[in-house]
Amino acid sequence: MQKIARILALSAVAAVFTASTSFAQQAPAPAAAGPRTLKMQSTWPASSTLQENFKLFADRMDKLSGGQLKIDAQAAGQVVPPFEVLDATAKKVIDGAHTVSYYWIGKNRATTLFTGTPAGPFGMDHMDFLGWMYEGGGIELYTEMYQKEMKLNVVPFPILPSSPQAFGWFKRPIKSLADFKGMKCRQTGIVNEIFQRMGMSTVNLPGGEIIPAAQRGVIDCAEWVTPVEDMALGFQNVWKYYYMPGMHEPNVIGELLINGDVYNSFTLQQKEMVRSAVHDTFIRWWVKWQRQNAMALKELQDKHGVKVLSTPRDVLIAFLKAWDEMAKEEAAKSPFFAKVWESQRAWASVSVPAKRFMSPPYSFAANYYWPETAAKPAAAAKTGAKADKK
Repeated sequence: MQKIARILALSAVAAVFTASTSFAQQAPAPAAAGPRTLKMQSTWPASSTLQENFKLFADRMDKLSGGQLKIDAQAAGQVVPPFEVLDATAKKVIDGAHTVSYYWIGKNRATTLFTGTPAGPFGMDHMDFLGWMYEGGGIELYTEMYQKEMKLNVVPFPILPSSPQAFGWFKRPIKSLADFKGMKCRQTGIVNEIFQRMGMSTVNLPGGEIIPAAQRGVIDCAEWVTPVEDMALGFQNVWKYYYMPGMHEPNVIGELLINGDVYNSFTLQQKEMVRSAVHDTFIRWWVKWQRQNAMALKELQDKHGVKVLSTPRDVLIAFLKAWDEMAKEEAAKSPFFAKVWESQRAWASVSVPAKRFMSPPYSFAANYYWPETAAKPAAAAKTGAKADKK
Protein backbone atom coordinates (compact mmCIF):
# COMPACT_ATOMS: atom_id res chain seq x y z
CA MET A 1 0.00 0.00 0.00
CA GLN A 2 2.83 2.37 0.87
CA LYS A 3 4.46 1.68 -2.50
CA ILE A 4 1.20 2.40 -4.30
CA ALA A 5 0.73 5.63 -2.34
CA ARG A 6 4.26 6.74 -3.20
CA ILE A 7 3.65 6.06 -6.89
CA LEU A 8 0.40 8.04 -6.83
CA ALA A 9 2.12 10.99 -5.10
CA LEU A 10 4.91 11.05 -7.68
CA SER A 11 2.34 10.91 -10.45
CA ALA A 12 0.50 13.90 -8.96
CA VAL A 13 3.71 15.95 -8.78
CA ALA A 14 4.51 15.07 -12.36
CA ALA A 15 1.02 16.10 -13.45
CA VAL A 16 1.35 19.48 -11.73
CA PHE A 17 4.78 20.04 -13.32
CA THR A 18 3.45 19.09 -16.75
CA ALA A 19 0.41 21.37 -16.37
CA SER A 20 2.49 24.34 -15.23
CA THR A 21 4.98 23.85 -18.06
CA SER A 22 2.15 23.65 -20.55
CA PHE A 23 0.57 26.87 -19.18
CA ALA A 24 3.90 28.67 -19.37
CA GLN A 25 4.20 27.70 -23.02
CA GLN A 26 0.67 28.92 -23.78
CA ALA A 27 0.90 32.29 -21.94
CA PRO A 28 4.51 33.37 -21.41
CA ALA A 29 5.21 36.31 -19.09
CA PRO A 30 5.79 39.53 -21.06
CA ALA A 31 9.47 40.23 -21.62
CA ALA A 32 10.89 43.41 -20.07
CA ALA A 33 11.10 46.23 -22.63
CA GLY A 34 14.63 47.13 -23.67
CA PRO A 35 16.20 50.60 -23.50
CA ARG A 36 14.52 53.17 -25.74
CA THR A 37 16.07 56.32 -27.19
CA LEU A 38 13.96 59.27 -28.33
CA LYS A 39 15.40 61.73 -30.84
CA MET A 40 14.51 65.31 -29.95
CA GLN A 41 15.79 68.67 -31.15
CA SER A 42 15.86 72.20 -29.77
CA THR A 43 15.79 75.59 -31.44
CA TRP A 44 18.99 76.63 -29.60
CA PRO A 45 22.62 76.69 -30.78
CA ALA A 46 24.76 73.86 -29.38
CA SER A 47 26.76 76.36 -27.28
CA SER A 48 23.67 77.90 -25.69
CA THR A 49 22.97 77.58 -21.97
CA LEU A 50 19.35 76.99 -23.01
CA GLN A 51 20.58 73.76 -24.57
CA GLU A 52 21.94 72.82 -21.14
CA ASN A 53 18.37 72.86 -19.84
CA PHE A 54 17.49 70.34 -22.55
CA LYS A 55 20.49 68.16 -21.65
CA LEU A 56 19.58 68.29 -17.97
CA PHE A 57 16.12 66.97 -18.82
CA ALA A 58 17.72 64.17 -20.82
CA ASP A 59 19.98 63.31 -17.88
CA ARG A 60 17.06 63.27 -15.43
CA MET A 61 15.05 60.98 -17.71
CA ASP A 62 17.98 58.59 -18.06
CA LYS A 63 18.45 58.36 -14.29
CA LEU A 64 14.77 58.22 -13.35
CA SER A 65 14.15 55.40 -15.82
CA GLY A 66 17.26 53.47 -14.88
CA GLY A 67 18.56 53.86 -18.42
CA GLN A 68 15.38 52.48 -20.00
CA LEU A 69 14.24 55.80 -21.52
CA LYS A 70 16.95 57.99 -23.03
CA ILE A 71 16.69 61.36 -24.79
CA ASP A 72 19.01 62.23 -27.68
CA ALA A 73 19.02 66.02 -27.14
CA GLN A 74 20.03 67.48 -30.51
CA ALA A 75 20.78 71.18 -31.03
CA ALA A 76 19.24 73.55 -33.60
CA GLY A 77 19.59 72.42 -37.19
CA GLN A 78 20.90 68.93 -36.51
CA VAL A 79 17.73 67.33 -37.88
CA VAL A 80 15.49 70.19 -39.07
CA PRO A 81 15.86 74.01 -39.16
CA PRO A 82 15.27 75.74 -35.77
CA PHE A 83 11.81 77.09 -36.59
CA GLU A 84 10.54 73.74 -37.94
CA VAL A 85 10.72 71.67 -34.75
CA LEU A 86 7.01 72.03 -33.96
CA ASP A 87 5.82 70.58 -37.27
CA ALA A 88 8.58 67.97 -37.18
CA THR A 89 7.39 66.82 -33.75
CA ALA A 90 3.74 66.72 -34.79
CA LYS A 91 4.63 64.64 -37.87
CA LYS A 92 7.02 62.44 -35.87
CA VAL A 93 10.06 63.39 -37.93
CA ILE A 94 11.50 63.83 -34.44
CA ASP A 95 10.06 62.49 -31.19
CA GLY A 96 10.03 65.85 -29.44
CA ALA A 97 11.34 69.40 -29.27
CA HIS A 98 12.76 71.92 -26.80
CA THR A 99 11.72 75.41 -27.83
CA VAL A 100 9.46 78.36 -26.94
CA SER A 101 5.84 78.68 -28.02
CA TYR A 102 5.90 82.33 -29.12
CA TYR A 103 7.82 81.18 -32.20
CA TRP A 104 4.51 79.83 -33.51
CA ILE A 105 2.40 83.01 -33.57
CA GLY A 106 2.13 82.59 -37.35
CA LYS A 107 0.06 79.48 -36.65
CA ASN A 108 -1.92 80.73 -33.65
CA ARG A 109 -1.59 84.09 -31.90
CA ALA A 110 -2.43 82.57 -28.51
CA THR A 111 0.90 80.71 -28.49
CA THR A 112 2.57 83.80 -27.05
CA LEU A 113 0.40 83.59 -23.93
CA PHE A 114 1.89 80.23 -22.93
CA THR A 115 5.41 81.62 -22.63
CA GLY A 116 4.43 84.04 -19.87
CA THR A 117 5.17 86.95 -22.14
CA PRO A 118 4.69 89.83 -22.86
CA ALA A 119 4.46 91.66 -19.53
CA GLY A 120 4.27 88.58 -17.34
CA PRO A 121 1.40 88.68 -18.30
CA PHE A 122 -0.36 91.02 -15.87
CA GLY A 123 2.79 91.30 -13.76
CA MET A 124 3.14 87.56 -13.02
CA ASP A 125 6.58 86.12 -12.31
CA HIS A 126 7.70 82.51 -12.85
CA MET A 127 5.99 81.11 -9.79
CA ASP A 128 2.76 83.03 -10.41
CA PHE A 129 2.72 81.74 -13.96
CA LEU A 130 3.39 78.14 -12.89
CA GLY A 131 0.58 78.55 -10.38
CA TRP A 132 -1.77 79.44 -13.23
CA MET A 133 -0.40 76.55 -15.30
CA TYR A 134 -0.78 73.83 -12.69
CA GLU A 135 -3.55 75.16 -10.45
CA GLY A 136 -5.48 77.57 -12.65
CA GLY A 137 -6.22 75.45 -15.71
CA GLY A 138 -3.28 76.63 -17.82
CA ILE A 139 -1.96 73.16 -18.71
CA GLU A 140 -5.39 72.11 -19.94
CA LEU A 141 -5.63 75.23 -22.11
CA TYR A 142 -2.06 74.68 -23.33
CA THR A 143 -2.93 71.17 -24.50
CA GLU A 144 -6.23 72.35 -25.96
CA MET A 145 -4.45 74.98 -28.01
CA TYR A 146 -2.06 72.53 -29.65
CA GLN A 147 -4.33 69.54 -30.02
CA LYS A 148 -7.75 71.10 -30.70
CA GLU A 149 -7.13 74.63 -31.93
CA MET A 150 -4.00 73.89 -33.99
CA LYS A 151 -4.77 70.20 -34.73
CA LEU A 152 -1.21 69.14 -33.88
CA ASN A 153 -0.31 65.79 -32.36
CA VAL A 154 1.92 67.09 -29.55
CA VAL A 155 1.90 67.16 -25.74
CA PRO A 156 3.41 70.35 -24.17
CA PHE A 157 5.17 70.98 -20.85
CA PRO A 158 6.63 74.21 -19.40
CA ILE A 159 10.33 73.51 -18.75
CA LEU A 160 12.60 76.49 -19.45
CA PRO A 161 12.43 79.63 -17.21
CA SER A 162 14.68 81.82 -19.39
CA SER A 163 14.05 85.20 -17.80
CA PRO A 164 13.94 87.98 -16.75
CA GLN A 165 15.42 89.01 -20.05
CA ALA A 166 17.35 92.16 -20.92
CA PHE A 167 15.85 94.94 -23.02
CA GLY A 168 18.71 94.69 -25.51
CA TRP A 169 22.02 95.80 -26.98
CA PHE A 170 22.67 99.12 -28.76
CA LYS A 171 25.59 100.92 -30.39
CA ARG A 172 24.71 104.21 -28.70
CA PRO A 173 22.83 105.32 -25.58
CA ILE A 174 19.04 105.19 -25.60
CA LYS A 175 17.52 107.94 -23.47
CA SER A 176 13.91 107.89 -24.66
CA LEU A 177 11.42 106.16 -26.92
CA ALA A 178 12.33 108.56 -29.73
CA ASP A 179 15.96 107.39 -29.72
CA PHE A 180 15.30 103.95 -31.14
CA LYS A 181 12.65 104.88 -33.66
CA GLY A 182 13.93 103.92 -37.08
CA MET A 183 16.52 101.48 -35.76
CA LYS A 184 16.47 97.98 -37.20
CA CYS A 185 16.63 95.43 -34.38
CA ARG A 186 16.40 91.69 -33.95
CA GLN A 187 13.15 90.78 -32.23
CA THR A 188 10.94 87.72 -32.41
CA GLY A 189 7.43 86.48 -31.74
CA ILE A 190 4.61 88.89 -31.10
CA VAL A 191 7.12 91.22 -29.44
CA ASN A 192 8.40 91.83 -32.95
CA GLU A 193 5.08 93.47 -33.83
CA ILE A 194 4.75 95.41 -30.58
CA PHE A 195 8.09 97.13 -31.12
CA GLN A 196 7.07 97.92 -34.69
CA ARG A 197 4.07 99.78 -33.26
CA MET A 198 6.52 101.72 -31.10
CA GLY A 199 8.51 102.82 -34.16
CA MET A 200 11.28 100.21 -34.34
CA SER A 201 12.06 98.33 -37.55
CA THR A 202 12.52 94.65 -36.71
CA VAL A 203 14.04 91.47 -38.11
CA ASN A 204 13.09 87.99 -36.87
CA LEU A 205 16.21 85.80 -36.54
CA PRO A 206 17.14 82.63 -34.63
CA GLY A 207 19.93 83.03 -32.06
CA GLY A 208 22.74 81.66 -34.20
CA GLU A 209 22.12 84.23 -36.96
CA ILE A 210 22.11 87.42 -34.85
CA ILE A 211 25.84 88.21 -34.75
CA PRO A 212 26.44 87.47 -38.47
CA ALA A 213 23.52 89.79 -39.29
CA ALA A 214 25.01 92.52 -37.11
CA GLN A 215 28.42 92.11 -38.72
CA ARG A 216 26.85 92.48 -42.18
CA GLY A 217 25.02 95.62 -41.08
CA VAL A 218 21.58 94.03 -41.42
CA ILE A 219 20.62 95.04 -37.87
CA ASP A 220 21.58 97.97 -35.60
CA CYS A 221 20.58 96.44 -32.28
CA ALA A 222 19.30 93.19 -30.85
CA GLU A 223 17.95 91.30 -27.89
CA TRP A 224 18.49 87.62 -27.25
CA VAL A 225 18.17 86.41 -23.67
CA THR A 226 20.32 87.34 -20.65
CA PRO A 227 24.00 88.15 -19.84
CA VAL A 228 25.33 84.58 -19.88
CA GLU A 229 23.54 83.73 -23.12
CA ASP A 230 24.33 87.01 -24.85
CA MET A 231 28.01 86.83 -23.90
CA ALA A 232 28.27 83.25 -25.18
CA LEU A 233 27.07 84.42 -28.60
CA GLY A 234 29.52 87.36 -28.62
CA PHE A 235 27.15 90.34 -28.36
CA GLN A 236 29.80 92.27 -26.41
CA ASN A 237 32.04 92.22 -29.48
CA VAL A 238 29.47 94.14 -31.52
CA TRP A 239 27.68 96.41 -29.04
CA LYS A 240 28.74 98.14 -25.82
CA TYR A 241 25.46 99.51 -24.44
CA TYR A 242 23.38 96.92 -22.64
CA TYR A 243 19.95 97.90 -21.30
CA MET A 244 17.95 96.24 -18.50
CA PRO A 245 15.20 95.42 -17.69
CA GLY A 246 12.68 94.76 -20.42
CA MET A 247 8.91 94.45 -20.12
CA HIS A 248 8.77 92.43 -23.33
CA GLU A 249 10.06 89.28 -21.62
CA PRO A 250 10.18 89.70 -17.82
CA ASN A 251 8.82 86.18 -17.49
CA VAL A 252 9.62 83.71 -20.26
CA ILE A 253 9.03 79.97 -20.04
CA GLY A 254 10.08 77.70 -22.88
CA GLU A 255 8.50 74.36 -23.65
CA LEU A 256 9.15 70.69 -24.07
CA LEU A 257 7.03 69.11 -26.80
CA ILE A 258 6.56 65.36 -27.20
CA ASN A 259 4.82 63.72 -30.14
CA GLY A 260 1.38 62.55 -28.99
CA ASP A 261 1.78 58.97 -30.22
CA VAL A 262 5.16 58.71 -28.53
CA TYR A 263 3.80 60.08 -25.26
CA ASN A 264 0.79 57.76 -25.34
CA SER A 265 3.12 54.79 -25.85
CA PHE A 266 4.69 55.46 -22.44
CA THR A 267 3.62 53.47 -19.42
CA LEU A 268 1.91 55.39 -16.61
CA GLN A 269 5.17 55.25 -14.70
CA GLN A 270 7.12 56.68 -17.63
CA LYS A 271 4.63 59.53 -17.97
CA GLU A 272 5.21 60.34 -14.30
CA MET A 273 8.95 60.25 -14.97
CA VAL A 274 8.50 62.87 -17.68
CA ARG A 275 6.52 65.12 -15.33
CA SER A 276 9.05 64.71 -12.54
CA ALA A 277 12.00 65.34 -14.86
CA VAL A 278 10.29 68.48 -16.24
CA HIS A 279 9.67 69.91 -12.75
CA ASP A 280 13.17 69.08 -11.53
CA THR A 281 14.78 70.56 -14.65
CA PHE A 282 12.79 73.79 -14.29
CA ILE A 283 13.99 74.48 -10.74
CA ARG A 284 17.52 73.06 -10.77
CA TRP A 285 18.51 74.68 -14.03
CA TRP A 286 17.04 78.08 -13.21
CA VAL A 287 18.82 78.53 -9.86
CA LYS A 288 22.16 77.64 -11.47
CA TRP A 289 21.45 79.84 -14.48
CA GLN A 290 20.72 82.91 -12.35
CA ARG A 291 24.17 82.60 -10.78
CA GLN A 292 25.69 82.23 -14.24
CA ASN A 293 23.93 85.42 -15.31
CA ALA A 294 25.23 87.33 -12.31
CA MET A 295 28.81 86.27 -13.02
CA ALA A 296 28.44 87.01 -16.74
CA LEU A 297 27.11 90.50 -16.03
CA LYS A 298 30.19 91.18 -13.93
CA GLU A 299 32.50 89.87 -16.65
CA LEU A 300 30.80 91.91 -19.36
CA GLN A 301 31.58 95.06 -17.39
CA ASP A 302 35.01 94.23 -15.96
CA LYS A 303 36.53 92.46 -18.96
CA HIS A 304 34.67 93.74 -22.00
CA GLY A 305 33.88 97.32 -21.04
CA VAL A 306 30.13 96.97 -21.53
CA LYS A 307 28.01 99.76 -20.08
CA VAL A 308 24.99 98.29 -18.28
CA LEU A 309 22.23 100.91 -18.15
CA SER A 310 18.62 101.14 -16.98
CA THR A 311 15.96 101.06 -19.68
CA PRO A 312 14.16 104.43 -19.85
CA ARG A 313 10.86 104.30 -17.99
CA ASP A 314 8.90 105.85 -20.88
CA VAL A 315 10.03 102.97 -23.11
CA LEU A 316 8.76 100.36 -20.63
CA ILE A 317 5.42 102.15 -20.18
CA ALA A 318 5.01 102.55 -23.95
CA PHE A 319 5.58 98.83 -24.37
CA LEU A 320 2.90 97.91 -21.81
CA LYS A 321 0.41 100.23 -23.45
CA ALA A 322 1.15 98.87 -26.93
CA TRP A 323 0.80 95.29 -25.72
CA ASP A 324 -2.49 95.94 -23.90
CA GLU A 325 -3.87 97.47 -27.07
CA MET A 326 -2.73 94.53 -29.19
CA ALA A 327 -4.03 91.94 -26.72
CA LYS A 328 -7.50 93.51 -26.78
CA GLU A 329 -7.49 93.38 -30.57
CA GLU A 330 -6.44 89.72 -30.55
CA ALA A 331 -9.08 88.81 -27.96
CA ALA A 332 -11.75 90.45 -30.11
CA LYS A 333 -10.71 88.32 -33.10
CA SER A 334 -10.10 84.99 -31.37
CA PRO A 335 -12.43 83.38 -28.80
CA PHE A 336 -9.62 81.03 -27.72
CA PHE A 337 -7.14 83.89 -27.24
CA ALA A 338 -9.79 85.69 -25.20
CA LYS A 339 -10.42 82.59 -23.08
CA VAL A 340 -6.74 82.17 -22.21
CA TRP A 341 -6.22 85.91 -21.70
CA GLU A 342 -9.15 86.16 -19.30
CA SER A 343 -8.05 83.01 -17.45
CA GLN A 344 -4.64 84.56 -16.86
CA ARG A 345 -6.15 87.89 -15.86
CA ALA A 346 -8.41 86.19 -13.31
CA TRP A 347 -5.49 84.29 -11.76
CA ALA A 348 -3.19 87.33 -11.72
CA SER A 349 -5.90 89.60 -10.27
CA VAL A 350 -5.59 87.69 -7.00
CA SER A 351 -2.00 86.40 -6.93
CA VAL A 352 -0.14 89.52 -8.12
CA PRO A 353 -1.71 92.11 -5.76
CA ALA A 354 -1.37 89.66 -2.86
CA LYS A 355 2.33 89.16 -3.52
CA ARG A 356 2.84 92.91 -3.61
CA PHE A 357 1.67 93.03 0.02
CA MET A 358 3.30 89.81 1.22
CA SER A 359 6.71 90.32 -0.41
CA PRO A 360 8.83 93.37 0.35
CA PRO A 361 10.23 95.13 -2.72
CA TYR A 362 13.37 93.31 -3.86
CA SER A 363 15.28 96.58 -3.73
CA PHE A 364 14.50 97.12 -0.02
CA ALA A 365 16.86 94.54 1.50
CA ALA A 366 19.09 94.64 -1.58
CA ASN A 367 19.80 98.35 -1.08
CA TYR A 368 20.37 97.84 2.66
CA TYR A 369 23.09 95.23 2.12
CA TRP A 370 24.33 96.35 -1.29
CA PRO A 371 23.75 100.15 -1.52
CA GLU A 372 23.04 101.48 -4.96
CA THR A 373 25.72 103.80 -6.26
CA ALA A 374 26.46 105.55 -9.49
CA ALA A 375 29.09 102.87 -10.11
CA LYS A 376 28.48 99.63 -11.95
CA PRO A 377 26.79 96.71 -10.14
CA ALA A 378 30.11 94.86 -9.84
CA ALA A 379 31.55 97.69 -7.75
CA ALA A 380 28.67 97.38 -5.29
CA ALA A 381 29.39 93.67 -5.01
CA LYS A 382 33.04 94.37 -4.17
CA THR A 383 31.97 96.86 -1.50
CA GLY A 384 29.76 94.23 0.06
CA ALA A 385 32.56 91.68 -0.01
CA LYS A 386 34.84 94.06 1.93
CA ALA A 387 32.11 94.67 4.49
CA ASP A 388 31.75 90.91 5.03
CA LYS A 389 35.43 90.62 5.96
CA LYS A 390 35.22 93.24 8.70
